Amino acid sequence: MTSSPSILVVEDETELAELFAEWLSDEYDVRVATTGEDALDRVDEDVDVVLLDRLMPGVSGDEVLQTLRDRGLSVRVAMVTAVEPDFDVLEMGFDDYVVKPVFREDIRRLVEGLLERDEYDQRLSDLFASASKLAALESHKSSGELEGNEEYLRLKAQFERSRKRIEELESEMTERDFDAVFYDLPDLGS
Repeated sequence: MTSSPSILVVEDETELAELFAEWLSDEYDVRVATTGEDALDRVDEDVDVVLLDRLMPGVSGDEVLQTLRDRGLSVRVAMVTAVEPDFDVLEMGFDDYVVKPVFREDIRRLVEGLLERDEYDQRLSDLFASASKLAALESHKSSGELEGNEEYLRLKAQFERSRKRIEELESEMTERDFDAVFYDLPDLGS
């Protein structure tokens, strides 16, 4: 049995932090931090997504984000803030940026999109690693040697499963989740 994804809500307005947690707690394991210091204490390898306010007393959201990236944690971070983005966001290592106010459906779609993006990235990474191993073996071994090796056959099957799951994720993202991940972007084609 796999555990629910873990979400860390970092928001200095306690009522808003608790509201976000309530909106997400039916599907996810939700942690709440109301200061940057608390966020850095509460985040670990088990956290999948951080919803991070930028303006907090003490350690700011920007500083929390930088510390998370410096620690090398593989966590998706969405800035959920009242701060309108400026050119400083170009250098920041977040995965999404949402300006308040946000509503239940916004938060749920945001988290879902970040989790799907994370799964897609992991599957793609696994696919490339498997493809490299298969290519190395296939360029130096005969087909008879390959077909007689259980580990090779297992890797080939894993490659096919990963490829199919990526295709599934891509089709889901193009129909529903791609819009959820990028729902707040303006029409860039204009």
